[in-house]
Amino acid sequence: MKNIVRLGVLGLCLAFSFMLAACGNKEAEQRTAFIEFLQTRVLDKPGLRVPSPSEEQKKSFGDYAQHYAVITDFTEGMNKSVSQPMGEVMAKGALRSIGDLATRRDDLKAAKEGLAGLRTALDQQLAKADAARAQLKQPDDLKQVYDKAYEKTVSTPAATFKEVFPALDTTFDGALAVGEFLQQNKSKIQISGASVTVTDPAVQAELNKMLQNLNGQSAAINAAQRKMQAVVRGS
Repeated sequence: MKNIVRLGVLGLCLAFSFMLAACGNKEAEQRTAFIEFLQTRVLDKPGLRVPSPSEEQKKSFGDYAQHYAVITDFTEGMNKSVSQPMGEVMAKGALRSIGDLATRRDDLKAAKEGLAGLRTALDQQLAKADAARAQLKQPDDLKQVYDKAYEKTVSTPAATFKEVFPALDTTFDGALAVGEFLQQNKSKIQISGASVTVTDPAVQAELNKMLQNLNGQSAAINAAQRKMQAVVRGS
């Protein structure tokens, strides 16, 4: 009876060992598949690429599919709460003539307020992604590749996007200041389409100075947008 018990225990130990080995091989295969996906589909591609893996690919990643979800969740959240609303903010704050500076001050104020909301949304999306990433447990070979992918798809786009906000904020402030100046001096300033007539030389000089500053601020926005496009396109 004792011999039977000993053989049974030995058999269970051997079986358990085989189970552990099988699990270990499965994890290694999943990790290899995930590393290859990150390297070939994200890192080796120019510009910002966050492809959606197929169901078969997700299955091949095993639990590591949730690691990639940290990246895709950030991208989806960024598009929904920041990138798409940014288009609405820019449309509301778009100026086609100097007359708009005087007549569309409410739109400019709304655009400025909307911009503040976008900054908050971006901070929240990045904090959420960073917190989720901090919880991930990854072997060194995967961590090296994942860190590069995260930097390319999350950290760098967020940091670059943030550079646009100060330039836009300053431009909206400058536009509102010009609009207020036009309103305060409306008896001395006549606007007809793109034509502006100023009867007071001092007012003319001050208006020219303010408009020059506003044009300079627009150049800063263009520079920030070009940097963002370079990140997205990889050029």
